[in-house]
Order: sequence, then C-alpha cells, then structure tokens
Amino acid sequence: MYPSSQEKAVIDAAEQLMIETMSRYDPSHDAFHVQRVRQTALAIAKSLPIPPDLLTIELAALLHDVLDKKYVSPEQAADSYSFFLPFFERAKEEHGIDLVQDGRARQIALIVDNVSWSTEKKLREAARWTKWHEECLELHCVQDADRLDAIGAFGVLRCAAYSAITNHALHTPEDNPQQASSAIQHFYDKLLHIKVRLKTEAGKKLGEKRHQVVSYHLHLWPNILH
Repeated sequence: MYPSSQEKAVIDAAEQLMIETMSRYDPSHDAFHVQRVRQTALAIAKSLPIPPDLLTIELAALLHDVLDKKYVSPEQAADSYSFFLPFFERAKEEHGIDLVQDGRARQIALIVDNVSWSTEKKLREAARWTKWHEECLELHCVQDADRLDAIGAFGVLRCAAYSAITNHALHTPEDNPQQASSAIQHFYDKLLHIKVRLKTEAGKKLGEKRHQVVSYHLHLWPNILH
C-alpha cells in the first residue's frame, strides 16, 4: 500500500523543503499551487491503465517549482540533480530509501527539468523532443497537473497575480509596445493552447472543463473594454 511509512517520511521531507523554499515566491507560484499539482498528478496517475511509480510522481510534483527559472539563478536551475542530491542522500540515510541507487533520483530531476511549458516548446522547436519525453508516464502526470493549474479559475487568478508581481500590464491597446507581455496576451500565447498539449486521458477531460473557463473570460473582454 502506497505510501509506506518510509515513503511517507521522504514525502514529508520533500514537502518541507518545498514549503521553506517557495515561501519566498509570489502567490502565482506558492506552496498552495504545488499542493494542487501534487493532488492532481496523483489522481491522474491512479487513473492510468499502466501503473506509474507514485513516489516518483509525488516527489517530482512537490519539487517541480523549487528551481523555477523565474525565481532562481541560471546556475541553480541548470543542474537540478546536483541541487537535490543532498535531499536524495538524506532519504537513504534517514529513511532507508536509496533513490540514487534505484534511479528514481535521476528520473525526478529529469521531470523537474522538463515539466515546464516553455521547456517543451523549446525542445520541440529544436527537434530535441525524445522518446523519453513521449513515453514517460511520470513526466506526463506532473506536466498535465501543472498545466491544468494554469487554466481554469485558478489559472486566471495566477496569471493576474504574476502580472501584478512582475509589473506587467493586465491589458493594453493593440498598438502599445507592452501588449506582448500583458496578461491578456498570455492567454493567447499559452493558456488557450494548453488543452491540446495535455497527454493523459484524465488530464484531457479536466482540461476541457478548465479551457472553457479561460475561453469564457476572453469572450467577456470586448464587452468589458467597450
């Protein structure tokens, strides 16, 4: 039965690391966002016909934004495995689970490195999207869960929150140079496209409902502005 007492101890340690780190981030990328991603990722995983590794998924979900490039230095973000290695080693020393030896530490770091929308976009454009990206169920669960939290009601709120904290306009006229970085433009650049990039059946079902929320808000804009 998952999680065992040992797995639970490692999960709790990862959660504490996440909470301590992300307390410095803004509300669009806070511990509550991570907890939603964790819950959704596990729900998606349990719906799959082929059971993925739940510990890998839960740890990757908990750690996926700790090294978000928007909040840490390029040097830190460049090597997530080295950054998390002390945590992986403590999992063995304190709780008896050798994530390094069994390969899950490397897998978790790979998921953290590849979960983001922008990373997938860059890899596909550079023809560097691999068989692992296509087939790793653990990656798909965390990716879908993270992207689902970018759409729907929470997604709308998170977009506004990040725009505010980074001092980006919520909306600008079409001829304004700030339009490219406005919150509304972000809907067109990313949020409206998330539905078609979801990879699991459960994720796609959830995505359909949340996509409608995003579309509805955009539909309202012409009436609000005039």
